[in-house]
Amino acid sequence: MQKLQESMYQLIVETSTNLPNDVRRAIVAAKARENSGTRAALSLSTITENIEMADDKVSPICQDTGMPTFKIKTPVGVNQLEIKKAIHEAMERATADGKLRPNSVDSLTGKNSGNNLGPGTPVIHFDQWEKDYIDVRLILKGGGCENKNIQYSLPAELEGLGRAGRDLDGIRKCILHSVYQAQGQGCSAGFIGVGIGGDRTTSYTLAKEQLFRTVDDVNPIEELRNLEDYILENANKLGIGTMGFGGEATLLGCKVGVMNRLPASFFVSVAYNCWAYRRLGVEINPETGDIKEWLYKDGETIDLNVSSKEISDAAEVQEEVREVVLEAPITEEKIRELKVGDVVIINGIMHTGRDAIHHHLMDHDAPIDLNGQIIYHCGPVMLKDDQGEWHVKAAGPTTSIREEPYQGDIMKKFGIRAVMGKGGMGPKTLKALQEHGGVYLNAIGGAAQYYADRIKQVQGVDLMEFGIPEAMWHLEVEGFAAIVTMDSHGNSLHADVAKTSLEKLEQFKERVYN
Repeated sequence: MQKLQESMYQLIVETSTNLPNDVRRAIVAAKARENSGTRAALSLSTITENIEMADDKVSPICQDTGMPTFKIKTPVGVNQLEIKKAIHEAMERATADGKLRPNSVDSLTGKNSGNNLGPGTPVIHFDQWEKDYIDVRLILKGGGCENKNIQYSLPAELEGLGRAGRDLDGIRKCILHSVYQAQGQGCSAGFIGVGIGGDRTTSYTLAKEQLFRTVDDVNPIEELRNLEDYILENANKLGIGTMGFGGEATLLGCKVGVMNRLPASFFVSVAYNCWAYRRLGVEINPETGDIKEWLYKDGETIDLNVSSKEISDAAEVQEEVREVVLEAPITEEKIRELKVGDVVIINGIMHTGRDAIHHHLMDHDAPIDLNGQIIYHCGPVMLKDDQGEWHVKAAGPTTSIREEPYQGDIMKKFGIRAVMGKGGMGPKTLKALQEHGGVYLNAIGGAAQYYADRIKQVQGVDLMEFGIPEAMWHLEVEGFAAIVTMDSHGNSLHADVAKTSLEKLEQFKERVYN
């Protein structure tokens, strides 16, 4: 039992901190085809630096270590209850060691269990087989990309694509639409698993199972193999790009599975996964609990430091980048000078605030003076040392759109001048930025080690009753970089990319598969 628990712990830590080679190759290929000097190219450079930092530090690649999902095959007669117990003990240990963020929250009370355990957490699926070893696979899929999962019931009317019928061409339209609707909120460039058929539940399960396939495997069903190739080629023509900044790399992989369905139902489910595609596996000796072999590892060393391609078309120009230093408290005048596309370097103090904080601040006073301050949409991984001091182990941005109902009102109420997260925000926030004098800053999603390195000290914490990810952390930072993507003049890069990508989506309206 002790050996099995250690094997599960190793699997969890390695999955959280070390991307498999097939994913690394896909990111390298994306970086090589992106145009140098663009926001997308700079984002990919940050991503590759973050991957190497996480590997070196054995720390989480992304602070959102997601909903751990185990897929396990056991020989007949193996005690599955013992395996489940070993996983639970390994989960609790990995959380205490800062390899996982405590992500299990009571759906009724909002209370965080603190150890990643609770009803339904983690997810564990068992199957039996006739082989003589245990096959354990784990995927850590964060909430930002999980929220961009989508299910279609055919026939359906799809924005930009028209009617999608109950046939292969309708499936094609659904998959393209799923990439369009994700935009940059799921930390593109990403990967998708697609499930065709089944009922509502099994269709989603089938979609997520596709994410356990390797990026470079070959679908044995010819129609699906051709569909995967078609989607991968054409989704990258939508121009959504890395982080939704526009660019050449929007989708890095597409895997499709199919099962039978009821005559009355035709579901197409899409499981979206961000670039931080954390998925590994092990083969385990059922008698000793030792790891026999690692899966998804081939021993090759992948060089992530490839260059983006130079822009060869003389009509294209590199994006102009203006760099501005911000240090709170920030004046309205300083904010009004900022424009979409500016790179902001933050020094000094900023404060985290996610879902629970925003909900709380609507009806309560802030624990500190937020006038002229910066709010960072972030749920960090934190560890306390023997002296009682907190240290940041991972601190990338969370998806900001969840705060859309609150953000504008809170900025006005407390005098906040800048909010930072990923994926952009909507028209209500954009209007408030104009009226109040504020900006939205887009940090690079998933780059948890890159940003943790810019945090020099934890100055304090408030509202810890919401749990570590949802508390308000007061952080001293230096050289913390982000891009202005929504300004106080009514401009939004996110709205612009959504508009142009919808126009490009419309070119795929005509039937391809008869």
